[in-house]
Amino acid sequence: MLCCFSFNCFSQDDEKLNFEVVKDSTFLKPYTIDPLAPSKAAYYSAILPGLGQIYNKKYWKVPIVYAGMGASIYYYTWNNKKYHEYRDAYKDKLAGRTPPGELANLDEDRLIRAQKFHQKNRDLSMLITIGLYILNIVEANVNAHLMQFNVNENLSLRPKLQQNEIDNKHNMVLSLSYQF
Repeated sequence: MLCCFSFNCFSQDDEKLNFEVVKDSTFLKPYTIDPLAPSKAAYYSAILPGLGQIYNKKYWKVPIVYAGMGASIYYYTWNNKKYHEYRDAYKDKLAGRTPPGELANLDEDRLIRAQKFHQKNRDLSMLITIGLYILNIVEANVNAHLMQFNVNENLSLRPKLQQNEIDNKHNMVLSLSYQF
């Protein structure tokens, strides 16, 4: 016997009305889906990093966003400062002046290598900052999408260990069950 169930979705002010089966009852409980939530979360995160996570009510992610971006910005400024120190010391050596501090003992080759090292790390820190900013936006968008999925006890996917009846070996099985 084949049974087909059909539910109509009604549109109310850009919101779709869906239904969820309430446990231990025979009626359906409506819940709403906001199709603009992912774009709002991404927009808020683009304006101010972490704001999309606040919009999604995932407050624990905000310190992670700021710690990652803050650390990469700190390393960018530190490497930029060191780069300029070594560059100025190299310019002083070329002009015949003695560089200040401990940089006076370094030869021109070491000053050039130090410049390249800090320039490379400065640029890498900037790329990491930009990558974390983009990751922040994508994470807020994906999280807002995933919050709209209907995840309840009626639908489950569980791994099981099942014994084969022919040769008595155990096989790993994924069991997909849906309860009406």
